[in-house]
Amino acid sequence: MKGFLERGVPKYSSRGSSATPSPNSTSPSVSSDSAPSESKPYKAASLWSSFFASAFAAFESHSESSPCEKKVIHTRSNGWTSAVKRVVTSGSMRRIQERVMGSSKTGISSTTSDIWLLGECYRISQDESSTGAASYDGIAAFKHDFSSRILMTYRKGFNSIGDTKYTSDAGWGCMLRSSQMLLAQALLLHQVGRSWRKSLEKPLDQEYIKILHLLGDSEVSAFSIHNLLEAGKDYGLAAGSWVGPYATCRSWESLARHRRGQTDSEHQTLPMAVYVVSGDEDGERGGAPVVCIEDASRRCFEFSNGQAAWTPILLLVPLVLGLEKINTRYIPSLRATFTFPQSLGILGGKPGASTYIVGVQDDNAFYLDPHDVQPTINISGDDLEADTSSYHSDLIRHIPLDLIDPSLAIGFYCRDKDDLDDFCHRASKLADESSGAPLFTVTHTHKLSKPVDHIDMSGDTEVQDDDSFGMVTMNDVGGLAHEDDWQLL
Repeated sequence: MKGFLERGVPKYSSRGSSATPSPNSTSPSVSSDSAPSESKPYKAASLWSSFFASAFAAFESHSESSPCEKKVIHTRSNGWTSAVKRVVTSGSMRRIQERVMGSSKTGISSTTSDIWLLGECYRISQDESSTGAASYDGIAAFKHDFSSRILMTYRKGFNSIGDTKYTSDAGWGCMLRSSQMLLAQALLLHQVGRSWRKSLEKPLDQEYIKILHLLGDSEVSAFSIHNLLEAGKDYGLAAGSWVGPYATCRSWESLARHRRGQTDSEHQTLPMAVYVVSGDEDGERGGAPVVCIEDASRRCFEFSNGQAAWTPILLLVPLVLGLEKINTRYIPSLRATFTFPQSLGILGGKPGASTYIVGVQDDNAFYLDPHDVQPTINISGDDLEADTSSYHSDLIRHIPLDLIDPSLAIGFYCRDKDDLDDFCHRASKLADESSGAPLFTVTHTHKLSKPVDHIDMSGDTEVQDDDSFGMVTMNDVGGLAHEDDWQLL
């Protein structure tokens, strides 16, 4: 549940820290490449979350006591653990969570403003030339699109994670599940395109079923929480512990690198490069993250094993946009990112409860919620008759943008160089219109960086040092770093 507060700094951090921070640790400064400082105010949520995780661990663990001792312990605690298990693995957990942190609002508001859902616009407004039926069609299309997004929730009953006794992630895995949803959307965009909608008839789409198989809850599935936790050990990921957006993004980068080393470029389970966008000078001075085209190209080149300068690429941008709550200066820019065709949404939500934000209408954010506990289902990659209903929801929840946790991460998927160029144009324009408070900026190359050898592989792939995107140089970013509220986004 406590999914937004950062939990780990990589052991090979540029700051040289090798210790794993405690759940209440804080960082003196905020950047995108050194784990952002934790938000402070959510002690109540933390205490309740700790109770749930500890209670769940109690009945997931097995005592090493002697048979005689086990009998005594079992008699003394059986009633308590049974009660906790019923609460944690049933709808009672959501009711308690909502009692502590506030209930979710559902449905669509009565406003006639347009809805943006992961780059798609649904027009609800009515003018003199439109009819009520047209407005209804917009709402119906939005609902169909929303319910077609892949939902990942807490699961129970899977094989234990690593050397632990955890067979469920209830109470602690919401950030991991939220990130799986974002990855699932990237895979859907890559494999079947943005126009894809879940079919009501069977057999189901082969590529869709393959994606669900990759996200299964076992070590066999490439993008299971089992494998994500293993890949994220250097960033503090561990079963039963909460983790923030930064560490989660870095863990996906690590998992993608690990999987790439196991297979050739033509049979990658994640068919795209991964680029976690960092701040100025690798995050050393804080400030807005910088999308560097040279870095993006380098990651594509590495992903293709030197065969191409550009490949599909997943951009992950972890941000901290305030201390106790989000700085409202950033809300217009956050809202605008959902108009990008490359949008993959946001890992974000209520303080202490990670969700996957997929759309906006006015100042409200629509999201998919991972906090329901469901039995484990591992779908075979060729089972086109599978029951996939637990991977979708038609319950539309929303939250005001100014109430989301300031620690979050934005995702984008670019299919090719042209798509990346379009993203850079949009991102640069958004930064120019941000009144000095950009979420991130764009540059061609790092200051004083060495040339990237593969950039000159062919004339049409060379990165030109021009002003086509209206981009700033890294030197310019350094100057902006002294502006008001720049160090802490």
